[in-house]
Amino acid sequence: MPVALITHPDCFDHDTGPHHPERPARLRAVLAALEQPEFQSLLREAAPEAPESAIRAVHHEAYVDAMYALHPGPDEKIHLDADTIASEGTLRAALRAAGGSMRGVDAVLEGWARCAFVAVRPPGHHAEPDRAMGFCLFANAAIAANHARTHGLRRIAVADFDVHHGNGTQAIFETDADLFYASSHQFPCYPGSGRPSEHGVAGNIVNAPLAPETGSAEFRAAWRDNLIPALDRFAPELLIISAGFDAHKADPLAQLHVETEDFAWLTTALMGVAERHCGGHVVSLLEGGYDLGALAAGTTAHVRALMRI
Repeated sequence: MPVALITHPDCFDHDTGPHHPERPARLRAVLAALEQPEFQSLLREAAPEAPESAIRAVHHEAYVDAMYALHPGPDEKIHLDADTIASEGTLRAALRAAGGSMRGVDAVLEGWARCAFVAVRPPGHHAEPDRAMGFCLFANAAIAANHARTHGLRRIAVADFDVHHGNGTQAIFETDADLFYASSHQFPCYPGSGRPSEHGVAGNIVNAPLAPETGSAEFRAAWRDNLIPALDRFAPELLIISAGFDAHKADPLAQLHVETEDFAWLTTALMGVAERHCGGHVVSLLEGGYDLGALAAGTTAHVRALMRI
């Protein structure tokens, strides 16, 4: 069964302006890397726009109203917070990102793909129920998890290896015992959350903070000894990955020293969790990664592992 690649050119139209790290060139680098011959068997699908009802199921009414009311002009940039920017194409791109995440769930649960990689922007794991934050507008992973419940699933896990803690996903999951969030991330670092003491309502939040300058050994140990066993104990019916590649040693926004090979190793380990508990169903969503070369290398390592090549 193939692996699906879900994306949409509307995601290029989220214009964050010159010198912003979360820029259209990120997605271009990812998609160019996935044009190599070894990836020709990917099942390429267009990301639909998420319906408004799916956004409202996760985010507060007033926040969604405010996002839909945004109408920046052709050259206008609106700051939603210090570093999250809306342009004329932002809402459409964000709806494609959320809708692509939902389409990834459909792909694996309807049985026309074994795994899905959703290459979209803006990312989502910092978006909280009531606000945009950290380059993120809508909580793509949480929207995907909620959508999985329309397929009859109940227990859904998100594994997040972005270098920044996914405060938004955690905020949405922490009060629901049937949603599980596992994260490795640099700490201290933006956004300042993700302490081991943050457990959720039923031990359904597991954080593995890593000190600045941490490298491959500590990164792998956090997953092997802590996060993977926690995911196994939870036994999800679907595994969603928040795939950020900014823990790479070349990334300019943090100070971890993860290698490209570590992303391949971790992807294989996470696929093992999925094989043990949910028929191998994995939906992976692009989050961060701001050095274009490291982002392309990390993505290709990740997708190769999803494809088992």
